[in-house]
Amino acid sequence: MSGNRFAEFLVARRAELRPADVGLPGAGRRRTPGLRREEVAVRAGVSVDYLARLEQGRDSNPSIAIVDALANALLLDDAQRHHFGMLALTAGREDRCPGAHAPARVVPASVEAIIRALDPTPAFVLGRGLTVLTGNRGWEEFAAPLGLLDHPGDLAYWVFRHEAAHRVLRNRAAVAEAFTAQLYRASIRWPADRELRELVDGLRGIPEFAQRWAPRLAAEPAPTPLRLEHPAHGAVTITMETLETQRDHTVVVWLPDRALTREPGLRLVHGDRAVNE
Repeated sequence: MSGNRFAEFLVARRAELRPADVGLPGAGRRRTPGLRREEVAVRAGVSVDYLARLEQGRDSNPSIAIVDALANALLLDDAQRHHFGMLALTAGREDRCPGAHAPARVVPASVEAIIRALDPTPAFVLGRGLTVLTGNRGWEEFAAPLGLLDHPGDLAYWVFRHEAAHRVLRNRAAVAEAFTAQLYRASIRWPADRELRELVDGLRGIPEFAQRWAPRLAAEPAPTPLRLEHPAHGAVTITMETLETQRDHTVVVWLPDRALTREPGLRLVHGDRAVNE
């Protein structure tokens, strides 16, 4: 994993822009896509050498004024500016960032009670990234036929390394992209988390993951549904609702587009409605 996400973002954003985006002539074919470093430097009012040092990670302490000038030069919107500023603040300072302490793996009893109360709707608790710490009975019964429990605790492992995901996930490419983005955001939020870094470093050895891994916004997009061909339930579309706790844990509820059981009297929680089967 790169040690300077600010530098990565600078390079990636410069490559995204075209001369016409900033009012410059196309100037024919270019050896590399995007704006030239000199063009961004002029727009930001900094030297080309200084911009090169920032992009190469040799300078990780830009002033607020420089960050603001670069954001203007790169035509960043409000969400991108917030993300860009956060990257500038954390670059080279991982030991002082959130996540320097070890992640909490013990799930509080109150959170355990929440996911148990949601049975039979599948619900589980994620740690940082995509690590499943515990799940209710509904989750285990739904997840087992999909191969999700073959390597317990790692949703990314399932999507990128388990052959079952290729069979049962009808929109696996979209889910793989969403999970990669989620891990990227987690790595920005907890840059000093050694376990998270090791997880991502291992995944980057997989060509598909490495290709998807790229600087992106930290803003949370709408959850990607899981379109599954479940061995026991057939075609099922799962939407997700999440609730963050105060200990870096996230409660995740998988909401199926139809009931997963025909047993009488069971209560299926779907959105903010309770449906008696």
